[in-house]
Amino acid sequence: MKFLATLALSLSLAAADPLPLNLSLPTDNTAIFGGKPEDFYMWVPRTFEGVTSRPWTAGQYGFVRTLRKTKDDGIVATQFHEGLDIKPVERDSSNAALDEVRTIANGIVVHTSPNRGASNYGIYVVMEHDFGYGKIYSLYAHLAKITVEKGQSLASGDALGIMGYTGRGLNRERSHLHLEVNLMASDHYDDYIAAVGSVNTHGNYNGRNLIGIDASSLFLSHKANPEISIPTFLASASPYFKVALPREADLSLCQRYPWLKRGDHDAPSPSWEIAFTGSGIPLSIIPSHRDVKQPLVTYVRSTRSSHGYYTQKRLTGTGRNATLTNSGRNFIGLLTDKFKK
Repeated sequence: MKFLATLALSLSLAAADPLPLNLSLPTDNTAIFGGKPEDFYMWVPRTFEGVTSRPWTAGQYGFVRTLRKTKDDGIVATQFHEGLDIKPVERDSSNAALDEVRTIANGIVVHTSPNRGASNYGIYVVMEHDFGYGKIYSLYAHLAKITVEKGQSLASGDALGIMGYTGRGLNRERSHLHLEVNLMASDHYDDYIAAVGSVNTHGNYNGRNLIGIDASSLFLSHKANPEISIPTFLASASPYFKVALPREADLSLCQRYPWLKRGDHDAPSPSWEIAFTGSGIPLSIIPSHRDVKQPLVTYVRSTRSSHGYYTQKRLTGTGRNATLTNSGRNFIGLLTDKFKK
């Protein structure tokens, strides 16, 4: 089955004639390529069981924050960090970061947020990249200032701002760049926000509408193989859970990212089944024979502790039993444009 999925992905990418990523690191900090991650990631203050520390590991992508001691799985990091927190390499006499921040790939500036209080990201920029298989979005947060304008085209390595410490909970000592590489969950995020009764000032470029992938692993994979594509990079990921949902129409998610398609999408079926990583990255969408009336978890990786620890609280349950939480149902609704108040 893995061979067939890889073959289908290869044929899809061949038809799309993808462009090379041509990635570059967003600052002068290259320690990630030198085997010194402690010099690349910004530390995060932590107090756990009475011990205070500054682990650089909490600046990585993934479930790396908010430790919890569990009965069955020992100490588990339960808070997901969607990006990379990159240390500065240059500071002025007042200890403020001076690092120039640059786009990681060719693209267009689609969002600038110069108001430091308008988001937990502080001052941030979003770039759109089109490699031929669906738009990818890079996000640059906690900036001191922005040096580009919306609609501007940039080449990989072009400057877009200066590193800073804007955003909630930061100080000058912890100046850093928060970088994300994302898929977009929905083209209609404002409609979703209206349905759930919240407020949005960032359009589709709100961080809650962006699904982050592991940018550090992507950089390392790209360095080893400059021809790698993002779909190929994600093809090696294993699903944590799968959800079946009624097939009422074609999914816009398939239109945005056609490489997610598996099986015959032209053949009728009662439902779709979407496979996800624990953090919520969609990995595949297949027609399913299951007759479901609402989203249903059809598979989950077995764990001894709560699935909520490993899924951003979108699932509840343990072992091979799991159900969607309200947060999980909202997430599926966002991805499938099924908004409910």
